Amino acid sequence: MERPEFHLNDVVELKKPRPCGSRSWIVWRTGIDFGLKCQGCGQRIMIPRKDFERAVKRVVHPEDEETP
Repeated sequence: MERPEFHLNDVVELKKPRPCGSRSWIVWRTGIDFGLKCQGCGQRIMIPRKDFERAVKRVVHPEDEETP
């Protein structure tokens, strides 16, 4: 099974919402752990890759797919 690729500044939607009601997060760090910033309240969290990959529902808008 192929692992999905995530990049810095990707906007991802997680399966469960935060207490602020937002499901959208910006990826600000990648590696063995992922750093995420909530787009609703600005809270920053670190989450292990394994948990992150399970929690992601979809990539909303990756920065690297800009049209010229």
